[in-house]
Amino acid sequence: MPPTAISPAATVEKYLSALAQCAGDTIPTLESLGFEKTDLLYLKTAAGVSGADKLFDEFINRIDLYRETRDYPALQGGSYLSTHLRFGTISIRQLVSYAYHSGGAGALTWLNELIWREFYQMLLYHHPRLAQGQTFKPYLNAIAYTNSSEKFTAWCEARTGFPIIDAAMHQLNKTGYMHNRLRMVAASFLVKDLHIDWRWGERYFAQLLLDFDLASNNGGWQWVASTGCDAQPWFRIFNPITQSQKFDKEGKFIRQYLPKLEQCPDKWIHAPWLMPLSEQQRCGVLIGKDYPAPIVDHSLARIKTLALYQEVNSLKPDY
Repeated sequence: MPPTAISPAATVEKYLSALAQCAGDTIPTLESLGFEKTDLLYLKTAAGVSGADKLFDEFINRIDLYRETRDYPALQGGSYLSTHLRFGTISIRQLVSYAYHSGGAGALTWLNELIWREFYQMLLYHHPRLAQGQTFKPYLNAIAYTNSSEKFTAWCEARTGFPIIDAAMHQLNKTGYMHNRLRMVAASFLVKDLHIDWRWGERYFAQLLLDFDLASNNGGWQWVASTGCDAQPWFRIFNPITQSQKFDKEGKFIRQYLPKLEQCPDKWIHAPWLMPLSEQQRCGVLIGKDYPAPIVDHSLARIKTLALYQEVNSLKPDY
C-alpha cells in the first residue's frame, strides 16, 4: 500500500454547522444510556481529546519498544488508547497513518493490532448475526459447554486459584481495564478450562470494560473460543501456568493485584498450591484458606476440551 493511500485524520470542525439542531433538554443523559459514574482520577484515565493527545504523545516516545513489551502486564507496554478509540476522542486514521509512516518493528506491530480492530469492525458489518450471539462458524453453536454457574462466579470474582487469572480479573473488576495478553489468557481459561460458553464471558467483559467495543469484544472472544473467523485453532489451549511464567516471570503483576501472595516466593507464585505446607506457613498463605485452591485441573480440562471440540468438528460441513 503506497503511503498516499492512507487517509489522514478527518477534520470535522467545518462540518459542525451541518449537524441537526436540537434543544438541550432532548439530549439523553449518560445515565439513561446505561453509563455509570466512574472515578477516572483513581483509574488515572486522561479524558477527552486533550487526554487522548497526551497519551498518544507519551506512547510515541516508547513505540519502538512496543513489540518487545506489549505482552508483559507488569510493564508499560501498550498505548492505552483503546478507551479513546472506543469513545471517538482520537482518530483511528491518525493512528494508522502515524504507525505506517513511522516504520520500525514496534510501530508496525502496533499497526497490525489496529488492523485487527478494523477487521472485527468489518466482520460485524457484513455479519450482523454476530451481535446476536451467533458463532461465525454456525456448526460450532453445537459445542456442549457444561456452564457451571459456580465456576463462572469464581472466575468473575477472581477465585479460580490460578494467580494470573485472578490477578487479571481483579484488574478488570477494580479498574475497568485488562491487559490485552491477559484478556486472551483469562478468556481461554473460562472457555477451555472451565468449559463455559464464551458468550457468558463476552457479556461480563461488556459490562465492565471502559474500552468496550462490540466488534472487538465479540471478535476477541470468538478468536479464543475457536469459533470465529481466522480464530485460534481449536486444539491450541493456553496453559495459565506457563503463560504466567512467561509473561509475569517475577510475579510483579500478580503481587500488585493479589497482595495475599506478596510474600510468596517466585518459585511458587504461578502455582502456589504446589508449595509444601511448611512454605505456605512461612509466607502466610495457606492454600484453601488464605488463597483458593485451583477449581480445575488444567491437564484434565484440556483433555475434555479436545474431546468436546473434536466431537463438534466432526460435524463440520464440506464447503
